[in-house]
Amino acid sequence: MCCCCVAADADGDPLTRSLLRLLGLLLLAGLLGACSPRLMLVRSMADELAGQGQAEEDDVLLARDASPFYLKLSESVLRRTPDHLGLAESVAGGFTQYAYAFVDSEAERLETRDSRAAQRIHERAARLYERARRHALRALELNSPAVVAALAAPALPPGVLLAPEQVGVAYWAAAAWGAQIALSKDRPEVVADLPQVIRLATLAWQARPGHGDGALASLMGTLEMARPGGSRPQAQAYFARAEALGAGRNAGVFVAQAEALAQPAGDRAGFETLLRQAVTTAEAHRHLGNEVMRERAIWLLATADDRF
Repeated sequence: MCCCCVAADADGDPLTRSLLRLLGLLLLAGLLGACSPRLMLVRSMADELAGQGQAEEDDVLLARDASPFYLKLSESVLRRTPDHLGLAESVAGGFTQYAYAFVDSEAERLETRDSRAAQRIHERAARLYERARRHALRALELNSPAVVAALAAPALPPGVLLAPEQVGVAYWAAAAWGAQIALSKDRPEVVADLPQVIRLATLAWQARPGHGDGALASLMGTLEMARPGGSRPQAQAYFARAEALGAGRNAGVFVAQAEALAQPAGDRAGFETLLRQAVTTAEAHRHLGNEVMRERAIWLLATADDRF
């Protein structure tokens, strides 16, 4: 296809236009030798990629096939600008969602048929979660070293706060870290980090509890149930807040409640009701996150006999 045809096609496709701009910037960055212009171009790419991380897509297969290129390109730019909060948030979120939707879920479906293959895939998912956590924490540390240092303290010191613009990267760091821990039950040194995850999520909650239209509130509910001595009423309060913030548009809130509250309590009726609600929500509000949760909800319903 000639260059004119590519340009014509790109006129009607925002994602294609953005990718062409990025490729042009990459070429320019390779041609320019001066450090300052190159840094400006890299930061321009970082801004562009951070914005593309918010693009909506409801075709799961297309997202799965496109994700590796986007993630590798974004990660390579982030390594040049590790303090770029927007790009770090996009990269950490991308790796976390890719691991959850396309790797970890595959392993879960394999467990009853090939436990060894499932374990290998779970281990890959754990590495991807760790990669996401590392990028997010690095950006957070470069922007606010006191926050990251405080996570290892027995309790958060007074005065340690997240800035509003740091909440997104903190959310994905906590989400990826928690997911890594969930897959590392045979590694006590990883599981021992759970209090740090909770502290980080709590800092994000204190700074912006409405983040992600209920996503952060849902994470708080899941972490409350995961921590030793966690309070079920407190977790229920977090999930109720997540539902309110999502305004009936976030299918993940219902899936999280089914897995964190109903299944451990042996409440099959509640489990299935929540999952059906997730399916209904996802079908009414189509985007990639909801589509992933719709597929998970359908699978959980189909395998409910194995869980109760």
